[in-house]
Amino acid sequence: METSDAIQAFAALAQPTRLAVFRLLVRQGPQGLPAGAIARKLAVPQNTLSSHLAVLARGGLVSSRRAGRRIIYAADMDGVRRILLYLTRDCCQGRPETCGALLEEVLSTTACRPSKARGAAALRGERA
Repeated sequence: METSDAIQAFAALAQPTRLAVFRLLVRQGPQGLPAGAIARKLAVPQNTLSSHLAVLARGGLVSSRRAGRRIIYAADMDGVRRILLYLTRDCCQGRPETCGALLEEVLSTTACRPSKARGAAALRGERA
């Protein structure tokens, strides 16, 4: 991930409504939510929500798919992984074993709770 991509992702999250949308979609998981449901859950007008979703999509944090007449939005977990990798790439002066506790804490507190081996491999960009 380039620094400019990271800045765009962080800028997308640097607004209360967009952060709330992103956190809702992360909790929702890969099945995502239709735009109307997001708007209702967060009490955001749909036209305003569309703008926020577009900013999150440009930041690589949200993806969309069509389901009939509805558009379903979901957190882009590959984008989340790229951000985490960007943040931890140079962890502890290139000694990732020093950051093991940090990474384990992050993984153990996520709603998805991946296995340690699979989660650690994902953060390194590998498959377990």
